[in-house]
Amino acid sequence: MIIAGILSPLENVLTEVLTWLHESAGLTWAWSIVALTVMVRMLLVPVAVRQIHSMQSLQLHAPEMKAIQQRYKADRQRQSEELMKFYKENKINPYASCLPIVFQIPIFISLFYVLKDFEKEIFPKFPSSSLEWIGLVDITEPTKNGWGPVLIAVYVASQLTSTYLMSTSMQSQAQRIMIMVLPIVFLPFILRFPSGLMIYWLTTNLWTTGQGIVTRRLMPKPAVPPKRSSRTPAKDEATPAESVTEPEGRSKPPGVPRRVKKRGGRKR
Repeated sequence: MIIAGILSPLENVLTEVLTWLHESAGLTWAWSIVALTVMVRMLLVPVAVRQIHSMQSLQLHAPEMKAIQQRYKADRQRQSEELMKFYKENKINPYASCLPIVFQIPIFISLFYVLKDFEKEIFPKFPSSSLEWIGLVDITEPTKNGWGPVLIAVYVASQLTSTYLMSTSMQSQAQRIMIMVLPIVFLPFILRFPSGLMIYWLTTNLWTTGQGIVTRRLMPKPAVPPKRSSRTPAKDEATPAESVTEPEGRSKPPGVPRRVKKRGGRKR
């Protein structure tokens, strides 16, 4: 397949890392996959930090963005243009929340191909090793076999939890429902995945859940930038004071009472 050919270098790297973890660290193949997942997520920490900052910025500016959406709800194109201007003015990257997933997709697919031929190409070199994980599942067998459904149940729970923790207030109810339903929709495909791939996915979700809990408590929210959008009038903008003109034509500072001359002569 074309995808397999493109990802061959990444497959070789994953194979070497798994082999090194098994030989040097003395881990079983299943726990080597867990360790590999942790290593990948540690490398993606800077990307995850950007993701969290972007989500916090979206939450802070949510009222202003909703106001723009309401103002141009009849013109979708203008609404998109105004939102993009708002993102640029306030240095918001709405796509940063997708970066961790984008980086993990090639790794996930590459690991799938590694495990697909693992029992034929890699396992024979280590005849004394074991393919089992905690005595329940074989990492090369489909997830539907044996105790695999237990992994699936834990996966669904972890997926829902991680999705909830990483959701934003800008997501509509329909978007949240769709994200929550996706793990259920993927189940028919997941049943055919090797159990080792499910271990990788499950470990990733558990990492994301823990990361969400820690960052919500420890990472400070970014301050709202003082610069406001050109579509939002500044609150501190003062109204120019009107000048008070004296009868002689001289300008009088505001707040100072105007003197009025009495007309008529003194009574005798």
